[in-house]
Amino acid sequence: MDPLRIGIAGLGTVAQGLLEILHANSSEITRRAGRSLSVVRVASRSPKPSVDLGTADFSTDLSTLHDADIDVVVELIGGEDTALQLVRDAMAHKQSVVTANKAIIARHGNELVADAGREGVMLGFEAAVAGGVPIVNALTRGMVGNRVQWIAGIINGTSNYILTAMADHGSTFAAALQEAQGLGYAEADPAFDVEGVDAAHKLTILAALAFDTDFRFDAVYTEGITHITTEDIEYARELGYAIKHLGIARSSQDGIEARVHPCLIPRNCMLANVDDVMNAVLVHADAAGPTLYYGAGAGARPTASAVIADLVAMARGDAVDFKVGGADHGALNMEQVETAYYLRVPSLDEPGVFARVATILSEHAISIEGAIQRERAVHVDTSASWVPIIILTHRVREHVMTSALKAVQALPEIVGEIMRIRVEQLD
Repeated sequence: MDPLRIGIAGLGTVAQGLLEILHANSSEITRRAGRSLSVVRVASRSPKPSVDLGTADFSTDLSTLHDADIDVVVELIGGEDTALQLVRDAMAHKQSVVTANKAIIARHGNELVADAGREGVMLGFEAAVAGGVPIVNALTRGMVGNRVQWIAGIINGTSNYILTAMADHGSTFAAALQEAQGLGYAEADPAFDVEGVDAAHKLTILAALAFDTDFRFDAVYTEGITHITTEDIEYARELGYAIKHLGIARSSQDGIEARVHPCLIPRNCMLANVDDVMNAVLVHADAAGPTLYYGAGAGARPTASAVIADLVAMARGDAVDFKVGGADHGALNMEQVETAYYLRVPSLDEPGVFARVATILSEHAISIEGAIQRERAVHVDTSASWVPIIILTHRVREHVMTSALKAVQALPEIVGEIMRIRVEQLD
């Protein structure tokens, strides 16, 4: 068969990893694909003479990727606007597309899937979620005979590294972030990662594939990790939990909930033991039961590995023909989501405070599963002594907890902001 002719947009670390693997493993890839994969052109804003392009041409003009001699455009430039236009133009020129760009799939996936179908081309985005972890393939092929009930995943390596450093070394959030930046795991502006936006993009994609619904990035509740303290991590450990930044999607009769936020999970849970920059996705389905997908969530070679998986599928002619939006699932508002909660209530060191807090929770039909109340007082600026009251609750809807905490916060004995972190058993 004729080679699959590839044009690559971008010459960053992932593109370089892709070129290296295609060269190093060319015989294996050709045998598995049934034809060779040939990079005929690379387009980037600036040349990198030190990078071996093989026999490929180089251009600083992205539009040259739409020449008739290119079958597939691989988008690795990142960002949103230019990348989105490149993908649209490729499809309009009857070219298939492979992208590692989670943002354009999460935000524009409905349009792009429709465009691919209309133009009779293929769209691959395995590399857009969890790097080298083949979770897109697992959901669209391995789980095709299942009804997925829920997904929970650690899908941002930066946040996971920071929480691991805080848990293992007692680092503050600021110190752990600085360490992550020094190692190249976090950007100079880390907001995209630590505020949960990156994970929300990925969860949008996972939810659409798992539940056969539209890509609904705007429906994902998103909360970061900047407010997590080492104190909370220690209390969680004492209670038998770890704190992880999770993306959770669940299907119920009320609709699909999709949320990204810090979470207490049992220490014996598989996800609780995923540390540093690693990613993992736990899928619970009716037939297969729980399955875990674990690996490097970023990096040149893991991400390039996922790109090659899509290219080989296209070379074989058996790439997934995505059909999202087939099921009529509504999006569940976060206020209607039901979880258990960890509460840290800073209160004056006076008799009866815990009883008053417990009474308010009881009045809102919130049951307490466990509690810790320290005898040791902490002195604050007002010279008043206070202690943290730690409470674990049973499951309750978010809006009920919000109402209860508003009443607790109004007590005169409460001397600071109440911390709440959701708790998931993942069973």
